[in-house]
Amino acid sequence: MKLPYDISSKILKLITSISEKIGEVNAKYLIKTNPTLRKQNQIKTIHSSLSIEGNALTVEQITAILENKRVVGPGKDIIEVLNALDVYKNISNLKPYNEKDFLTAHKLLLQKLIEKPGKYRTQGVGIVKGSKVEHVAPPFQNVPFLMKDLFKYLKDKSELTLIKSCVFHYEMEFIHPFIDGNGRMGRLWQTLILIQAYPIFQFLPFETLISKNQEEYYKALSNADREGKSTKFIEYMMDVIDKSLSELLGNSGKKLTDKDRISLFIEHNEMDFTRKEYMNYFKDISSATASRDLKKAVLNNLILKSGDKKTTIYKKK
Repeated sequence: MKLPYDISSKILKLITSISEKIGEVNAKYLIKTNPTLRKQNQIKTIHSSLSIEGNALTVEQITAILENKRVVGPGKDIIEVLNALDVYKNISNLKPYNEKDFLTAHKLLLQKLIEKPGKYRTQGVGIVKGSKVEHVAPPFQNVPFLMKDLFKYLKDKSELTLIKSCVFHYEMEFIHPFIDGNGRMGRLWQTLILIQAYPIFQFLPFETLISKNQEEYYKALSNADREGKSTKFIEYMMDVIDKSLSELLGNSGKKLTDKDRISLFIEHNEMDFTRKEYMNYFKDISSATASRDLKKAVLNNLILKSGDKKTTIYKKK
């Protein structure tokens, strides 16, 4: 199934730029980012996506909710955050090409907020801005068939993942399959599609850039609607992704601490290991630095040590 869009020169340039930046990110170990940064980016993503939908909670309040602290704020806003945290907790179990998982994610995201979360709408909907009708969604009877076709398109291996993720986001917004939560689901599912091919998107809150200029986001959707194809939206979203990667690379000057290195290593290595294997993982550190890292990790009960000198073996606790 081929959905309507053109490959413009702008899209081609952005594909090249994004691919180069992903390569640079991977080379700098940013993909193996530590749990602290993952948590921070998850909070930024949730804050940005929900603020686009009018949620008033701050990054600090969302952090407090994540840490099970009491937060004073509108009940609906707190439920939205709790639901989003629930989705991200289960994100590794969600398959982007599975329609049932898509409905499961919506159920988690909108539980306690609407009457039938995880179900396609059974009534007509439109998007109204002020006194003007911006978009009339397809009739509700067509939604199940349109969504099945959209998931069939996602499985097309001849399409580039970067483009597929943008096309899915736009087409889903056009279909507007749910009574509420369409924007959140579009952004979440694009992230999930990208994660499958590029794990770095687990750590890249590109929604932060969308939330900084929401008018551009809605304008890109509107322009695509007017043209009857998703080209303008693909250009917009790829530009957002490209800028997010630039921002990530710009902030990558900070060197990893010994604690960061140990956290990264034990997160990605389950087996027993030697100092040499630790140094092979972090090729830019000296043998003295590696010894200090490992000694400190043993003292802090992060890893266990057995043997002596050349026969020393370390293992995860």
